[in-house]
Amino acid sequence: MRIKPDETGKIDYSALKLSPEIARNKQLMQEIFAGDKTVILREFCNRENPDLKFLAVFVDGMVDSLTINQGIIKPVTDCTGIEKSPDLLESIGTGAITGNEIELTQSVEDVVSKIMYGDTAVFAQGQTGALIVNSKGFATRGVSEPDDEKNLKGPREGFNESMMTNLGLLRRKLQTSDFRVNMLKFGSRTNTKACLCYMDSLVDKEILEDVKRRLKTIEVDGALDVNQIGECVKDNPYSPFKTIGTSEKPDIVAAKLLEGRIALMLDGTPMTLTMPYLFIENFQSADDYYINFYYGTIGRILRLLAFFISTSLPALYVAFTAYNQEMIPPALLISISVAKQGVPLPIFLEIISMTVIFEILRETGIRNPDKFGQAMSIVGALIVGQAAVEAKIVSEPTVIIVALAGVTGLMLPKLSGAVISIRIGMLLAAAMLGLYGYFFSVLALVIYLLGMKSFKIEYTSQFFSLNPQTIKDVYIRAPMRFLKTRPLFISPERNRRA
Repeated sequence: MRIKPDETGKIDYSALKLSPEIARNKQLMQEIFAGDKTVILREFCNRENPDLKFLAVFVDGMVDSLTINQGIIKPVTDCTGIEKSPDLLESIGTGAITGNEIELTQSVEDVVSKIMYGDTAVFAQGQTGALIVNSKGFATRGVSEPDDEKNLKGPREGFNESMMTNLGLLRRKLQTSDFRVNMLKFGSRTNTKACLCYMDSLVDKEILEDVKRRLKTIEVDGALDVNQIGECVKDNPYSPFKTIGTSEKPDIVAAKLLEGRIALMLDGTPMTLTMPYLFIENFQSADDYYINFYYGTIGRILRLLAFFISTSLPALYVAFTAYNQEMIPPALLISISVAKQGVPLPIFLEIISMTVIFEILRETGIRNPDKFGQAMSIVGALIVGQAAVEAKIVSEPTVIIVALAGVTGLMLPKLSGAVISIRIGMLLAAAMLGLYGYFFSVLALVIYLLGMKSFKIEYTSQFFSLNPQTIKDVYIRAPMRFLKTRPLFISPERNRRA
């Protein structure tokens, strides 16, 4: 009879026990994996003593066949001088099997979990336990540079979908015993493995306990991407601003850990979460620290300026042209008026319609293959913009304003969703109240940001700080010898860099 899981997909393993009889254990495995033809049950015996019978259970496609054939089956069948004894499994584990990781277990749940993750379970006649041998061999993507986080200089390697490979890449950066890894599982049906990483001497223990508490409350059927976990634990879940960082690069994650942050990796995804995450991190780039500090500072100032232009320029244009025309220089006002002649739509609708078209073209370019997407975005923007102006649907200044706002928004990939939301909100406020509406929306945005937190840390704690050491790595990137302290959420006795 097949063992049936409950409504959550879980099997009650507490009532299941391993038997000293291979036939019973084989039947148990067949019942648990009923209908799964990829689960292989391979019986074999010792050539010198045929009474010593064994059973190997593994999942085809998840294992390395050479490890099973040359590291498990062949050594056991060819081994000489072994006899039946209460510690038979331990004997073949230490004297015959050549696996690099071997574990003896009595738990059915542990056996099933390890089999599904690419290990091999070895049963022996007369033994109530099982020997778990590391035989993982599933295919993974090679280590390569992430498309979304390419550097001008610095390391080129990036995480892939194997959590253990990612941990290895991270350990190469942090070769210290202070590096800690806590193993976790998510998903009642997927049992996806995850790990929580931090530097024990740098992490704030209250923040660490808060992160662990939030992770324990997650109840999902499956965890396929780390961002699904992030949505369940982040502060301000309905905010367009990120309160949990993401990265696919080991050097960036290592740098965050050295600042006292916490990283969460999930097996099956190259993305890694970093916590806490502050507002200023949206404007920071790894290149800032790999190139000359003059260029790093210029790049950061340009990103801050791009945030202002992308969110405020359309709203200011509408406010000036619709309500406060006296603040525009006469020559410029005449030029805008001439361009506006024959255009039936009000300026607000011009901006809104062109903004929507720009976002459609941008999304089209992202969702299509690289070469086709780039051509589609460029040709589409040129043709649609030129045709709209010639048809007198929109005016030339409107196209320029929307293009500037859109292009500067592309400089801030970490704030893409927030920039669009803020731009629309400020545009609506300016369309209703002119400059008063714009300044009210700016004030509302500042108040909103000041009220946000990321794992009990003020979201704008560094952005509005007056601490000289903090400012040296906020609006500018000072030379490395001047960056003597870690972020403000590290306690004073540990915030000094070596």
